[in-house]
Amino acid sequence: MSEQFRHITVLLDEAVDGLNLKPDGIYVDGTFGRGGHSRHILSKLGANGRLIGIDRDPQAVAVAQQLAQEDPRFQIVHGPFSGIAEYMTDLGLNGKIDGVLLDLGVSSPQLDDAERGFSFLRDGPLDMRMDNSRGETAAQWLVRAEANDIAWVLKTFGEEKFSRPIARKIKEHIAAGEPMDRTSHLAELINNMTPQHKRDMGKHPATRSFQAIRIFINSELDEIEAALAGGTEVLAAEGRLSIISFHSLEDRMVKRFMRKMSQGADAPRGLPMTEAELDKTRVLRLIGKAMKPSDVEVGDNTRSRSSVLRVAQKR
Repeated sequence: MSEQFRHITVLLDEAVDGLNLKPDGIYVDGTFGRGGHSRHILSKLGANGRLIGIDRDPQAVAVAQQLAQEDPRFQIVHGPFSGIAEYMTDLGLNGKIDGVLLDLGVSSPQLDDAERGFSFLRDGPLDMRMDNSRGETAAQWLVRAEANDIAWVLKTFGEEKFSRPIARKIKEHIAAGEPMDRTSHLAELINNMTPQHKRDMGKHPATRSFQAIRIFINSELDEIEAALAGGTEVLAAEGRLSIISFHSLEDRMVKRFMRKMSQGADAPRGLPMTEAELDKTRVLRLIGKAMKPSDVEVGDNTRSRSSVLRVAQKR
């Protein structure tokens, strides 16, 4: 792997330990990335253990295919992790998985490679697709979308305070024939129109907007919702979900899902339900408290500072 685009795996030991690995178990790394978690899992599995990786990024899949050639216990599926239940059904493994690990968000190689268009700090094509072999780029969407739609995305997925003026300026810029197909074009526009006294300390003015557009282009929250449900479905009894989130929208979804699945069904008002009956509807059991990276890890990798790990076990 090119050192230029090296990926530092976040919460490596904690996330893998959360799976409570069995040497002969079957596990899924739903976000292979560059294989940090996968290699660590494989190092702990025995000869009869098995690991299935999933990723929709063609560059990540290429790295995974090399690992599959080196280690027969591993195989890779090219696709979004939202399809985990379908993939495991096709492999005859639905209900037989001992653990699913998800490392949400964008990977360091995707951020660091200017050609992927994720970063406002590096000039490149305004792309932002995690699978850049299909779908609409961020630049194409900005041309097609109405100002109100852009503002909604910036506000909903980025909690951007200036969502409406930024959206209007983007459409005015495009209508005037000015270019809006490079990350630098969008970052500069947002930077120029964000008042100095309204900026978040230590944060580039384009941070929230880039995050919001990326989440929208890749349908990330819908993908997470489907992956949480599918990941739970494929687990065997006492199988584990180990999930790392990187921003509040992701973590809120994971927290609410795990809590809901651990509390059981809501009984209709006035309908008596015994504790035993309620217990049958509880799908997950929460394992420990949410974990954050240590000060040492944050010092070594500042991108880890916002990460949160949550673990749950199927009942």
